[in-house]
Amino acid sequence: MNVLIIAPHPDDEILGCGGTIAKHTAAWNQVYVCIVTRGKLPLFNDEGVKIVREECSAAHKYLGVKETIFLDFPAAMLEEVPRHELNDSLCKVVQRIKPEEVYIPHRGDMQLDHKMIVDAAMVALRPKYEHVAKRIYAYETLSETGWDIPNTVNEFIPTVYNDISGYLDQKLQAMRFYQSQLAPYPNPRSIESLEALAKYRGSTVNKRAAEAFSLIREIR
Repeated sequence: MNVLIIAPHPDDEILGCGGTIAKHTAAWNQVYVCIVTRGKLPLFNDEGVKIVREECSAAHKYLGVKETIFLDFPAAMLEEVPRHELNDSLCKVVQRIKPEEVYIPHRGDMQLDHKMIVDAAMVALRPKYEHVAKRIYAYETLSETGWDIPNTVNEFIPTVYNDISGYLDQKLQAMRFYQSQLAPYPNPRSIESLEALAKYRGSTVNKRAAEAFSLIREIR
């Protein structure tokens, strides 16, 4: 089975789906990660971008990701990109990979990049193309999910819990590769916060650890 994780920025995929990635690769499923944006001047310098991409590649190699796709759209400046270019790029990724499962960010995340990428992903995932994904899930991202203005649209409501009890350590180790993105607890982008969320989501369904998702579409 082919699985596609769409991440606005490097490390979103580990924060939201790191345990799920490890579980899929352990089951010999083919996992592809699409990192949509790249830091560019004047907001980000080339050296910093090089470091985080090396961290990303190391984390993915550790988890057994088959391919990492970098699309290079400008991070934090995505609203300057023609909408059709973003839609078309994600559509090409989906049609090339032909995933049965796709994981995308939660649209209620605070970061505008996340919202725009969700919209583009749903355009690319319309069930009218040659390949149609069977399942689409939204994942939560610590430091983005739950920080926007609270309302019924922005709220993350889990409907699917993936038991990652046997993969939590791998998720945390994968995140440790992102040293440039980590911060000391109680920062949400800390190992302790990531572990706490996994255990909380797990306790909701009487498991040691879990990742929570919102099911967007399932075709049986």
